Amino acid sequence: MNIINEYSHGLTKEQKWTIASTSSGFMLENMDVLFLSFAMSSIISDLHLSGGAAGLISSVTNLGMLVGGIVFGILGDKIGRVKTFSHTVIIFAVATACMAFANNLYLIYGLRFLAGIGAGGEYGVGIALIAEAFPKNQIGEMTSIAAVGGQVGAIFAALIAAWIIPTAGWHMLFLVGIVPVVLIIFVRRHLHESKQFLTVKAEEKGSLLVNVAQKMFASARLAWQSIGLMIMMTVQIAGYFGLMNWLPTIVQKQLHLNVANSSLWMIATIVGMSIGMMTFGTIFDHFGPRRAFAIFLIGSAVMVYTLSLANSLLSLLLIGAVVGFFSNGMFGGYGAVISRLYPTEIRSSANNIIVNIGRAIGGFSSVIIGILMDHYNLTVVMGFLSSLYVISLLIMFSLPGLKNLAD
Repeated sequence: MNIINEYSHGLTKEQKWTIASTSSGFMLENMDVLFLSFAMSSIISDLHLSGGAAGLISSVTNLGMLVGGIVFGILGDKIGRVKTFSHTVIIFAVATACMAFANNLYLIYGLRFLAGIGAGGEYGVGIALIAEAFPKNQIGEMTSIAAVGGQVGAIFAALIAAWIIPTAGWHMLFLVGIVPVVLIIFVRRHLHESKQFLTVKAEEKGSLLVNVAQKMFASARLAWQSIGLMIMMTVQIAGYFGLMNWLPTIVQKQLHLNVANSSLWMIATIVGMSIGMMTFGTIFDHFGPRRAFAIFLIGSAVMVYTLSLANSLLSLLLIGAVVGFFSNGMFGGYGAVISRLYPTEIRSSANNIIVNIGRAIGGFSSVIIGILMDHYNLTVVMGFLSSLYVISLLIMFSLPGLKNLAD
């Protein structure tokens, strides 16, 4: 919360509550989602699961995010951002807490699907709240602050899991997932729908679904803009999953590190990500989205490949932090771009559809990296990830809408 306090000078009370609520929501969402990663080995052992059955738990969660993103994105544009934000937090919090009582694989699938629905729905609604509470020249910075909340949630998940699982087991870890419900008390008491949203709703005509289709895909230009952003988001998620899911294992083998040292690498990477997000937001607001994305995509392509050259723990920590800085520093920028490219009446829907399709597809990067690891060396794996960032860079320059945003 120090980041929020630093930027809070001069903000209105409503703006402070907006950024505090969305940052906290993203933090708690990511914490709940990552509980699964830390509990997975215990779940596999307790329920005697095969690798495929265990892997499907994450896939079901991603599928839930896609469904929740579409459904709640539309609801956010239909019934309001604040109401919808509250519903999404309650769903993922309750579904996560219910995992404490799950001893059946199919019940776990069902609960993770529900948790994914809530988590997937929250993002676009939260970004829409920020976009309508702040002027255009602050949106990049504020969406980045909210995204940093997600990284804080990852650290909390690691610390809480390390404390609870050895002493009380994985079931009790998920019971902590009910905590986000407390956030709703403050959200419903202090947050209000923006005047911008209320004005648009009063003037709204026709079907929202038709409106979403028209403003996202009606012309070839709009269709390519939407598809291009989905591809860029897919690369963003693919890089993140590749870094956080596989690289700790890779570096343990390459440098013969133990689990504690590989955890140090993960923490260094998360710190780098958080600093990168704040830096990206500032560059975005001052120099425009195309320059900001170009710098970070090029930096990602170069630094991801450089990871294969690490030959000591110190070099690994330093390179990991810089990789995190570039590769995930961009995350908050996608919400800022989507919020500026699409009108108020479909802002929530556009954010959730684009981001969660990227999540659903990008999540399969772990499978591809696993296959590459079985047949090739680390240089090829890192080269694959680097090439994805180059592809994203080329697509970014081709998007018509970004050319019209102030550089």
